[in-house]
Amino acid sequence: MNSNSAAWIDSPYADLTVRQAPVPTPGPGQLLIAVRAVAVNPLDAIIQSNGAVMYGWLRYAVILGEDVAGVVIGTGTGVDDFAVGDRVVAYAMGLEKGRDAVSESGFQEIVVVEAGLTAALPTAVSFEDGVVLPLALSTAAAGLFEEGQLALDFSRLGGAPPRDEVVVIWGGATSVGGNAIQLARAAGYRVITTASARNHDLMTRLGAEAVFDYRDPRAVDRIVAEVGGSRVAGILAVAVGSAEPSLRIARATGATKIAMASPPVSFYDQPRRRGFSLARIRLFLTLGTRTALLQVRSRSRGITPSFIWGSAIAASPVGPAIWGRYLPAALASGEHRPYPQARVAGRGLAAVQHAIDTLRDGVSAQKLVISLDEAQRGS
Repeated sequence: MNSNSAAWIDSPYADLTVRQAPVPTPGPGQLLIAVRAVAVNPLDAIIQSNGAVMYGWLRYAVILGEDVAGVVIGTGTGVDDFAVGDRVVAYAMGLEKGRDAVSESGFQEIVVVEAGLTAALPTAVSFEDGVVLPLALSTAAAGLFEEGQLALDFSRLGGAPPRDEVVVIWGGATSVGGNAIQLARAAGYRVITTASARNHDLMTRLGAEAVFDYRDPRAVDRIVAEVGGSRVAGILAVAVGSAEPSLRIARATGATKIAMASPPVSFYDQPRRRGFSLARIRLFLTLGTRTALLQVRSRSRGITPSFIWGSAIAASPVGPAIWGRYLPAALASGEHRPYPQARVAGRGLAAVQHAIDTLRDGVSAQKLVISLDEAQRGS
């Protein structure tokens, strides 16, 4: 392909604008993908809302987007597992420190991705359904299996014998939570989770053996009772407000590790603009205070809390275990279900900004997806 188009963010806080972009060239160990679908994530909305606060290394103009699915149209040297024409789903890492926030970011028609963070997409799974996976799956895997997180055993993913060890996931209906349920079960662990009442059956289908309503004032007590005398291998805290109940569960069950996928405040609760803002000041003061208190209260009881960074799996044994050995076979067999459900929020790159705005308003047990089939390229 001789041309490319992308949804650019030209400066902090700006709306995305669609225009031409360079056609990337894959380097060693990389793939060139013609994108057929992208998904939006809270990370995209957070970067747009926070300016340079969290991702200060970005040099605008850049391209956002982490989740892509499409067709391989080129390969770099050293790539043996993929060929031109393969249908794939991939984690686009352009926003990470030291990466190329133009050629390696997802909201464009042609993107470069790492072959090690790419999986074959079965023909039975549409691009729109498959694209919900990359960032959520990688974040869940990092929280469960990385040494600095829960450090669960992933050596026999997909074929592990059942263990009498429990993983508690507070926030099972989230994108990360639903994938974490499936990964923990594939590693042989029992899973207890929380979700709103309308999502309980769905959590059970994903593999949770018990589900409790996070709104229930007695949810923590009920989870502790469900654990019984089993060992809690770790607690995964997903969604705003999950750290406090997770700490209470850890104290009651003797768990020593909490991996947190969300901050204790919502980064959406601030204006998306430059300049002085009392709301932004209050947000970051609250964030700092709550984080410090959590660390003190946890460590004084022998509990280690840690924040998850999903891209960590790219440089550890977890990445190839998940993306290379587990996911392709699990998708083909139906063992791993693309989660959450895809909700097509538009067609063409021009629809991405509206999808991010919709995400800020709240989306439950769904992921907003933009279709980029041939008819919509350049739109």
